[in-house]
Amino acid sequence: MKTLNKGSQPRIELEYSSIPKVFFDTIKVGIIKSNLIAMFAGLSLALYVFDASFLANIVPIILSVIGSSLIIGAAGVFNNLYDRDIDAIMERTRTRPTVTGQVNTKSGLILGITITIIGGILLYIASPSAAVFGILGLLLYVFPYTMWTKRTTIYNTEVGSLSGAVPPLIGWAAISPELGHFEIWALVVTMLLWQMPHFYGIAIRRFDEYKAANVPMLPVVKGIRRTYIQTNVYLVLLMASSFLFWSLSPLVAIVAFLVSLAWFILSVATFDRNEMKKWSHKMFIFSINHITIVFLVIIAYSLIAQLIK
Repeated sequence: MKTLNKGSQPRIELEYSSIPKVFFDTIKVGIIKSNLIAMFAGLSLALYVFDASFLANIVPIILSVIGSSLIIGAAGVFNNLYDRDIDAIMERTRTRPTVTGQVNTKSGLILGITITIIGGILLYIASPSAAVFGILGLLLYVFPYTMWTKRTTIYNTEVGSLSGAVPPLIGWAAISPELGHFEIWALVVTMLLWQMPHFYGIAIRRFDEYKAANVPMLPVVKGIRRTYIQTNVYLVLLMASSFLFWSLSPLVAIVAFLVSLAWFILSVATFDRNEMKKWSHKMFIFSINHITIVFLVIIAYSLIAQLIK
């Protein structure tokens, strides 16, 4: 299989043994995995709220997992294609297949469009409303974020968080289209708030790369102090939002509050203006642990509480 990147990139011979890696790198499989946890948290909540059987809904559950994976992967493909110019400048992205020439524009578009269609169909079979949220998340990620705000404003993170908060809605909608329940919106709000300090940490870690690529991330444009203050504001809001889960379970609310409080303490206690890379790395690692703990507690509570109702 031969592909040719845009411009003067050389034609590259792609070995069959490397095709799986190229495919997974192009669809950003790491992002798919993290978003699937969020999707399953929303799905588990819906099973609990509507007292729905896991086994009785096994078909829409499987379809929603596969469909979501494809839709999220498609968003990654389109993002990789559009961002080839800045990805080539940044160290962490310069080896992506869309940059090296292993995946060119035509093959990338074919891949992205194909898995969008298949993913959308699978989600529609699971639930039409799940398909609507899946496509909405894809469109929000590709157009308002990737093609517009990422390169034009410091608020690109806030805009990008809109698509990042959609996976729980996909999971919920796979079980029921009824959105008038507080629990799902508590999860959506948590996702919206969590993403800002998480991505600010990445922006500081990769400060020089974003600056070289002329991407207007908050620390690049407004500086470290503004980013630090804004990070802590969102962490305080995240702590407050924990109590939105109180109606679901005081236990879930308390756990969410405690891990958010720990994150805030880490931010304040370890901040060092002269060691920003170390601080941002700690913040990034803790952000992953934070959201994983919150999701797993929600999933465990929803599934176990349903069994003992």
